[in-house]
Amino acid sequence: MKEIMVEEKKIGGNHCPFIIAEMSGNHNQSLQRALEIVEAAAKSGVHALKLQTYTADTLTLNLDTKDFRIEDKESLWNGNNLYQLYQQAYTPWEWHEPIYQRCRQLGLIPFSTPFDETAVDFLEQLNTPIYKIASFENNHIPLLKKVASTGKPMIISTGMASLHEIDEAVRTVRDAGCKDLILLKCTSTYPATPENTNILTIRDMKERFNCQVGLSDHTMGIGVSIASVALGATVVEKHFTISRADGGVDSAFSMEPDEMRALAAETKKAWQALGDVYYGPTESEKESMKFKRSIYITKDLKAGDTLTHDNLRIIRPGYGLAPKYFEQLLGETVRKNIKAGTPADWTIF
Repeated sequence: MKEIMVEEKKIGGNHCPFIIAEMSGNHNQSLQRALEIVEAAAKSGVHALKLQTYTADTLTLNLDTKDFRIEDKESLWNGNNLYQLYQQAYTPWEWHEPIYQRCRQLGLIPFSTPFDETAVDFLEQLNTPIYKIASFENNHIPLLKKVASTGKPMIISTGMASLHEIDEAVRTVRDAGCKDLILLKCTSTYPATPENTNILTIRDMKERFNCQVGLSDHTMGIGVSIASVALGATVVEKHFTISRADGGVDSAFSMEPDEMRALAAETKKAWQALGDVYYGPTESEKESMKFKRSIYITKDLKAGDTLTHDNLRIIRPGYGLAPKYFEQLLGETVRKNIKAGTPADWTIF
């Protein structure tokens, strides 16, 4: 599978998983807090920090009719109308440049999710190195075409999308000029539950669309993300905040710094453990081979003595003949004197 270069970082199966910290609206409308989130993300060991680029007016209408209200007792945002929610959650566009600058100073790759074509034009001015399409926008064909036309790598979340809709999105961006594509398995519930995540889809998606596949993970904890890497995910995205207790539109399902640090470390271990299809002792195991069982002489013997259960045993260490020869050796006579504790070999018979 083709690896993808984003600034100085290579993304692909031969490289450590690319971990994205999603700030979303967890800045709580404070630029200072946004910059603190950047610093905390850099210390946690992630590779990139992602923003969302929109305004309430580019997403919806300022109306409070039924269509524009969130009326779902299970939703974190129950009681808001869409316009109010997006006003609370959006990242002011004038903050993007200082956030990008701080990211690059700290070795993070900054990028964003644009929600309309004007956001793409704005992000191009900031030399955004890669673009993310949100699950709720993966059917926004004009936006997909606009982003693909930049020629930058694209990440598309596939939450809620049918196989046909994913296929349409992939064909759209490839036809419009996207050469480097990553799809993310995603369950668009907040938070998501492990049993509703279906990460086996990662393998299928990779085969169907011949591209890298990762996970946009809204579950709590790090277990699902680690499992996704074992299934071939090359990218993992998690919402991130300094502290869930501080509140914020996405704080309830966001990772805190210690959790993100564990995610970065453990997904790397999961990737390292994949290795290759391999049988037999590894190089590091060869020294341990001596602790396997083998056949040993257990009593002093004289030339002409017969090997029996009384003077021949299968024990540790592993310097003698393999245990599979034990029955064959019983009844054999030895050709020389042998001390107890001698490993059996073919020269003594």
